[in-house]
Amino acid sequence: MKDSGVEWIGLIPDDWRIEKGKHVLSYLERPVEDTDGVVTCFRDGQVTLRSNRRELGYTVSLQEIGYKGVEPGDLVVHGMDGFAGAIGISDSRGKCSPVLNILGSDENKTFLMYYLRMMAYGNVFLALSTGIRERTCDTNWNKMKNLPYPVPSYEEQARIAAFLDTKCAEIDKVVEQTRATIEEYKRLKQAIITEAVTKGVRGARPMKPSGVEWIGDIPEDWSRQKIGNIATFFNGDRTKRYPQPSEFVENGVPFINSTNLDNDELNVTQCKYITLNKYNSLSGAKIKIKDIIICLRGSIGKCCINNIISEGTVASSLAVIRPIGVHPEYLLYCLLSDVAIKQTDINMNGTCAANLAAESVANYFIPVPLISEQQEIAAYLDTKCAEIDRIIKKKEQLIEELGSYKKSLIYEYVTGKKEVTQK
Repeated sequence: MKDSGVEWIGLIPDDWRIEKGKHVLSYLERPVEDTDGVVTCFRDGQVTLRSNRRELGYTVSLQEIGYKGVEPGDLVVHGMDGFAGAIGISDSRGKCSPVLNILGSDENKTFLMYYLRMMAYGNVFLALSTGIRERTCDTNWNKMKNLPYPVPSYEEQARIAAFLDTKCAEIDKVVEQTRATIEEYKRLKQAIITEAVTKGVRGARPMKPSGVEWIGDIPEDWSRQKIGNIATFFNGDRTKRYPQPSEFVENGVPFINSTNLDNDELNVTQCKYITLNKYNSLSGAKIKIKDIIICLRGSIGKCCINNIISEGTVASSLAVIRPIGVHPEYLLYCLLSDVAIKQTDINMNGTCAANLAAESVANYFIPVPLISEQQEIAAYLDTKCAEIDRIIKKKEQLIEELGSYKKSLIYEYVTGKKEVTQK
């Protein structure tokens, strides 16, 4: 081994060389055909026609200025999202916006793709970035052509590329299966919550129609109530006094936004803070213990219960629900159940903007047993949901570990720390 002279590469085999990008890559600008569909480079590394992934949710250019042709086998690097892994080999013929770098090479393009991904995973692009948009950087040709690239023999490049294709596909398959299992557990959790808040946890018993389609039959001694009859609602401040970015301080009164709503509980690990004077000047919600916080914009319907802060307020995209005639945890589980989710879907249908009004949530119907049974149901769901959450957390940890293993595997082989033996 010898010193590569490049900090993020380290030692390389004696017979490898280091070359600048302009000596191993070429920038391609092909003409566009009338029949070409739009090709996109996604953050998971797939480069394909948009229509192969989904039809909706893209920003549509009114004028396709600077669009260029892409061929199967081209190496593509996203000029703004390359730092996040949007680097891959195209599987399609089409056209793309000028933000994509279309690259050719006489070297093995798959090997070079893995090296570029290694730089992305190691935050090399972010470290070299001159971009100003948050969580993006300018991964353009002028930068890539002057970066150093390790170059083994073409035969060794091919062996490394084939090996990493196989190994990464195996890892990706396990990750995909694990994610699917997580979704199954989430659906199970949802079903358990919905069953408990509509049928109780005492087994078979006399039932009656609730009079609400999405609730169905409920135990005979239960009632149905609008949430607004058993809780009060407080919006976040929506006046000119609303905190500006310059007014946030290192320590002070918690200012809660949707990122602090974590797995049905409040998480203030990365919370923003305002001064006590600023807090007192706001007209919005003043949080108390056992208040429920719900998201009205963005992650609509996401909610949690506050068990940790005795003083705080919320962003204008959130609302605070204060239980006054209902067990707080029981109300939270009702809001997490299909009972509330279906009512949210109904309220969202036909609206132009993706937002929910607190007044709408106040009109949601929920089944209401006696307070003693509410406590019983909440305790039962605390236990059942905690069991499922532990399983989900372990599976999420596995995904994280597999991601780290995949990144280390790519690094070790594209820099020659490990060798793919010839068969």
